[in-house]
Amino acid sequence: MRLILALFLAAGPAWAERVVTPDEFHQMVTGRTLHFDRFGEAFGAEQYFEDSRVIWAFEGGQCQRGIWFANPEGQICFVYDSDPAPQCWDFIEMEDGAFHARLDGDAPSEDLVTRDVSRESLDCPLPDLGV
Repeated sequence: MRLILALFLAAGPAWAERVVTPDEFHQMVTGRTLHFDRFGEAFGAEQYFEDSRVIWAFEGGQCQRGIWFANPEGQICFVYDSDPAPQCWDFIEMEDGAFHARLDGDAPSEDLVTRDVSRESLDCPLPDLGV
């Protein structure tokens, strides 16, 4: 947890609850994999690449490739190969240093909470690789 706190405090001072800007988000996640919990249970992980590509995997699930971008409201939106409809989120630095992701329209109780940040890749085979 200290790694998460140090990583996200480097973006600027902490407030009670502060939405991270798209530029800050880019700096914080590029080259990293974030692991998320929901309701205190492992939920999934997302790997972020330099060119705004991502790979998402639900805990124990298949990998989904996509991209992220900022919408005009400053939210971070994701589009995946499996679903072309954008999913837009606020990424929030909490007063205690925790880092939350809140889907547009969801209540705070539904937040994804960053459990771990690493530089390790997700174990996702490339598509269409056969034996």
